[in-house]
Amino acid sequence: MAVDVGRGPGPVRVVLADDEPLMLAGLRTVLEASGAVRVVGVAGDGASLLAAVDAYRPDVVLADVQMPGTDGLTALRILRSRPDAPAAAVLTTFDLDDYVAEALRIGVQGFLLKDTDPDALVRAVRDLAAGGAVLDPRITARLLPHLATGWAPQPAGLTLREQQVLRGLAAGDSNAAIASRLGLAEATVKKYVSALLIKLGADNRVQVALLAKSWGLV
Repeated sequence: MAVDVGRGPGPVRVVLADDEPLMLAGLRTVLEASGAVRVVGVAGDGASLLAAVDAYRPDVVLADVQMPGTDGLTALRILRSRPDAPAAAVLTTFDLDDYVAEALRIGVQGFLLKDTDPDALVRAVRDLAAGGAVLDPRITARLLPHLATGWAPQPAGLTLREQQVLRGLAAGDSNAAIASRLGLAEATVKKYVSALLIKLGADNRVQVALLAKSWGLV
């Protein structure tokens, strides 16, 4: 099921996916009440999610991973393989499982609990649209065991500027936000982020953010 409400500048365009109609309705109400978010499509399974993304080209996808038929994880894996993929975050319950661990590995940009405070949920969607990473602090500790082994236990060997950028990533900031705060060009911040991924052995900025949080850099 999907609904198109038009294109153009303005609110962040979102596609929601969950196999519970009441959850979909609640999330939609919360997001659209802010005026900052427009839900352009909803889906009850992974196949419908992919169809909605193709049809409406959202800025952000929020998806449950366990859905009937084509599950959310499969759909997210397909989306993340595309060069023009929208930002994507997993909606989950507190009991994380192997599905969520796999979502971390395929590079989703956020992990949110379904009972996230409305204001925090809207803020997370806006951060995702801006290129940031979002991690509910209640699930960060449970995601850490799923990170790659062998990473450095502390940020040794990083320059001062790399540490400053790392703190921005840990806070979930976008490259543009980090650049504005540090007085750098966004392209320069992008180079620092790439260097950090290599030095820390991480695949994406969510993994970097998790690692930085484990060091207490936030």
